[in-house]
Amino acid sequence: MESQKNIELIVIGGSAGSLQVIIEMIKNLNDVLKIPIVVVVHRKAQSGDILRTLLQQFTKIPVIEVEDKTEMDNNAIYIVPADYHLLFENKKNMSLDSSEKMNYSRPSIDVTFRSAAEIYGENMVGILLSGANADGVEGLSYIKKNNGQVWIQDPETAEVEYMPKHAVEEIDYDQIIKPDNLADYINQL
Repeated sequence: MESQKNIELIVIGGSAGSLQVIIEMIKNLNDVLKIPIVVVVHRKAQSGDILRTLLQQFTKIPVIEVEDKTEMDNNAIYIVPADYHLLFENKKNMSLDSSEKMNYSRPSIDVTFRSAAEIYGENMVGILLSGANADGVEGLSYIKKNNGQVWIQDPETAEVEYMPKHAVEEIDYDQIIKPDNLADYINQL
């Protein structure tokens, strides 16, 4: 585990089959986070804040749905709202963007991974979970180019293996993670 770098951000991307992994992770995180976690999942445009409400049931850590110009705190899990891309303006502020869909998705995992990599460079971890399209793979590649860490869900444990399998085949990753040890890895950072 490469923890000698000063990790300042964790960004998790997922699509079909990733929600259960995210719930299990949240249940097993330490009660206080030292690093903010941003979660980008594909969901329907009119889904409201049901995801935030659902996830908050499993943790004492504040779960916040991002609004435009949200300022980040270390001890929080941020959810990207439906129908917006999330961008990082700097290491403290996030903004929302409604430009065209990428990989048929808004929010796009690639857009958020790329934006995070530009701001955080080697001080971030990008994690790609279960999903049915290629969104996230290009973003992980960009994270790696900027010396960030890349973790990918073991495709054999994914409900929908396409996204993580594609990433494993194309990217020089740092960790292959199983859903039951994801929280442990994060807690060690």
